[in-house]
Amino acid sequence: MSGFVFETTPRIVCAQGAATGIGALATELGARHLFIVTDRFLHDSGLTAGLLAGLADAGLAHTLYTDVLADPPEASVEAAVAAAVAAGADGVVGFGGGSAMDTAKLVALLAKTPQALPEIYGVGLAKGPRLPLIQVPTTAGTGSEVTPIAILTTPSDEKKGVVSGCLYPDAAVLDSTLTLGLPPHITAATGIDAMVHAIEAYTSRHKKNPLSDALALQALKALHDSIRVVLADGRDAVAREAMLMGSLFAGMAFANAPVAAVHALAYPLGGRYHLPHGLTNALVLAPVLAFNRPAAARLYAELERHLDPAASRDDDSASLAFIERMTALVADMPFDRTLRGNGVGEADLELLARDAMAVQRLLVNNPREVTCEDALGIYRAVY
Repeated sequence: MSGFVFETTPRIVCAQGAATGIGALATELGARHLFIVTDRFLHDSGLTAGLLAGLADAGLAHTLYTDVLADPPEASVEAAVAAAVAAGADGVVGFGGGSAMDTAKLVALLAKTPQALPEIYGVGLAKGPRLPLIQVPTTAGTGSEVTPIAILTTPSDEKKGVVSGCLYPDAAVLDSTLTLGLPPHITAATGIDAMVHAIEAYTSRHKKNPLSDALALQALKALHDSIRVVLADGRDAVAREAMLMGSLFAGMAFANAPVAAVHALAYPLGGRYHLPHGLTNALVLAPVLAFNRPAAARLYAELERHLDPAASRDDDSASLAFIERMTALVADMPFDRTLRGNGVGEADLELLARDAMAVQRLLVNNPREVTCEDALGIYRAVY
């Protein structure tokens, strides 16, 4: 490699109870009226209480927006932008999972620099400036707090991304106390999602670099070693923090070395069937790894040796062991691991394969070229 560029969120705060100190961060960024983007469930569950109390202590005004939808449709983002403008907000906090944080990114951008969403899908089309933006993840999965990406659902049920450096948040706040009550099925799906980020960043055909590799390895190890622990004891604060850190490292990695076929095949399942993103990644992970193995055996072997230093020095054997390890891990997760069991109709598999082929932004990063017939075969393998 002759050179590379690495970018990430400039400030990261990690501490139990850190969400209560966001007022000081916002003040440093020049914000006096924060627009809090979250969902009704998180607010009603009391998770926003510490954040809101901290803002009051700092003397900051806020507007609470709780109408975030999963896999945010364009219309829901546009409504959030309008609400932020009407409130006169001069800063934005994303509080929640990927949907809340992705919505917050676009609110911060579009409330300051109006642009039509269909005109900014793709890489580098969205332009700043934006409002100050702080992200607070309440799941360990998306890594959105350190990526320049926002994923939306279009009116035609496609998932499209706005990718631009102006979407990097000003600060990410990791507070493991916010994740202690996360239900097992969400813990599992989001944790696998973060592991996919690490795996695909490490094996990406484009922009893979020494920093993204180091972060991907650290992320995969932290997530792999912690996910079963938090599923057994969701109140284990040390393991919960390790999951958050793993998700953050994986987010840093794939923001710079982009994801590939697992995500490309997962997107149509989310768009057409509105299945959670982490779940859709988990469903197609094992068959995509098996498909990629002829082109990625050396890299999969390196991942296996990082997880198990005693693994075979033979790349063929170690890569197979890695795929078996990940297949077994997904099999241990508390959700149905078939497309059929998640409501996907067999008659739709060809449509899903065609939809996946439209996600060339990600497929070009895959270690092995994927055809429509390949995509159909992967869907059939987990049907």
